[in-house]
Amino acid sequence: MSLSSIQSTLSSLKTCQTDISTGMDIVSEVALDLVEAQGTEDSPGLKKLEQVILECAKLDREINCFVESVEQMTAQVRNKPPHAMFTLKASVKERFTELMDAVPGDIERHNKVVVFRDSIKKSLHQANQMPGTSVEEELDEDIAVTQSQTNFICPLTQVEMINPVKNKKCQHYYDQEAVLSLIKTKQNNKKKCRCPVVGCGNGDVKQSDLEPDLVMKRTIQNHKRKTGKS
Repeated sequence: MSLSSIQSTLSSLKTCQTDISTGMDIVSEVALDLVEAQGTEDSPGLKKLEQVILECAKLDREINCFVESVEQMTAQVRNKPPHAMFTLKASVKERFTELMDAVPGDIERHNKVVVFRDSIKKSLHQANQMPGTSVEEELDEDIAVTQSQTNFICPLTQVEMINPVKNKKCQHYYDQEAVLSLIKTKQNNKKKCRCPVVGCGNGDVKQSDLEPDLVMKRTIQNHKRKTGKS
């Protein structure tokens, strides 16, 4: 096997990971549909969807370890004599085992699993906040809706977010594509990325600080439908 064919295989695996990530997002969306329809987290369907998320997280972890082991071992033989390729398979297998043993086995800490469960809890909490009937309660609700609509706006694009992500450090929201682009630009210029929200003291926004908020995404989508926006 040539190094070029190995790189092609790795590229396919990384594409597969992207598909797995997209699939996990779709499963989470379906789970939120169930929660909204049934108002409970104890339905058999929801449990099955959670199991799918866990299985995908396990597969994602295995692919990560395999890709890393192949990249590390091929880097070592790249400038060595051709016969070094004969031991590559065994080296990759050994390194893969080492990486899998070193990676925490608790897949429930996988980012997508955490997002899935947090989204379910947040959706249930919202579903249980029934609107009041008094004038005072209705006014409070109107104020909350107005504030929420303001929170829909990305501080970078100044338009409603499409794929909102929440910064775990400062709790601010941004559109995913916009903030990742900003982080990449700052990194290329060897600078730290400051939170774009006016007055925020967070001077080092990192990609690892960001987590998708599926409930916020659905809230924005519902708001667009109600207001007739495309």
